[in-house]
Amino acid sequence: MSEQRRILIVDDEPDLVHAIRLYLEEEGYMPFSAQNGAAALEVLRERLPDLVVLDVQMPKMDGFETLKRIREVSQVPVIMLTVRSAEQDKVRGLKMGADDYVTKPFSQRELLSRIEAVLRRAETPPHVAKTEVRVDDYLQIDFSRNEVIAGGKVVQLSPTEYRLLYHLVSSSGRVLTYETLLSKVWGWEYREEQHYVRLYISYLRQKIEPEPSHPKYILTEKGLGYRFVDFRQQRQASQGG
Repeated sequence: MSEQRRILIVDDEPDLVHAIRLYLEEEGYMPFSAQNGAAALEVLRERLPDLVVLDVQMPKMDGFETLKRIREVSQVPVIMLTVRSAEQDKVRGLKMGADDYVTKPFSQRELLSRIEAVLRRAETPPHVAKTEVRVDDYLQIDFSRNEVIAGGKVVQLSPTEYRLLYHLVSSSGRVLTYETLLSKVWGWEYREEQHYVRLYISYLRQKIEPEPSHPKYILTEKGLGYRFVDFRQQRQASQGG
C-alpha cells in the first residue's frame, strides 16, 4: 500500500508535521508538507499527492476553506485533523468532500491506519461477481464500468459511494447493519462511525432515487441499518403474475 504513495501534510505546527513525516517515511511513504492552505494548493498542483492530511485550525485560510478550494480542482483523498470532537464538525468536513476525520490528539499508528484505509477505498474496487444489474426501468447498474443509469442519465459515483452501492445491491432484500457496512466499505477501523454510513446513504439517494426524501431502493431499517429493495423477488413475482 505504501510503495511510492505521496502524502501531503498541511499543518502550521512544525513539530507535529516533523513527527508525522518521520513516521510515514519509516513506513515507506513519500511525505511532504505545507504550512498553510495557500501553500497547500500550490504544492497540490506541483506534486500531485495521492492523499492529503489537512489540519482544520490554521490561520488566514482554515482547513474547511482549503478543502473547498481543493475540491474545485481535485478529487484527491483528504483526511482532516482537528481538536474538535463534535459530530457536527465531522459531518461538516465530510459533506464538503473530506474522506475521513481524525481528532487530535491521535497516535501515529491511528493516523497511519486511517491513511491506509482511505487509500484502500480509493484505489481498490470490490470484487465484481455480477457485471450488469437491471433493477427496473428507472435504475440500471454496470459494476464493471462503475456506471449507474438513473432515469436515463449516467450518474457518476465516488469510490466510496460505489463500494457502498455494490454491497447493498449484492445483498438485496437483506438488512445490512451499520457495523457490516462500515466493515465492508470503510474497514474495521470505522466500526463505531455510524454517521459515515448515514451521510453516504444520503449521497446515494440523491443520485439514484427518483424522490430522495421518499426512497424506493435504499430502505432504512430503523435502529439496524439499511436494505436495498429485493428487485429479484419483485421481478419473479411480476413474471409469475
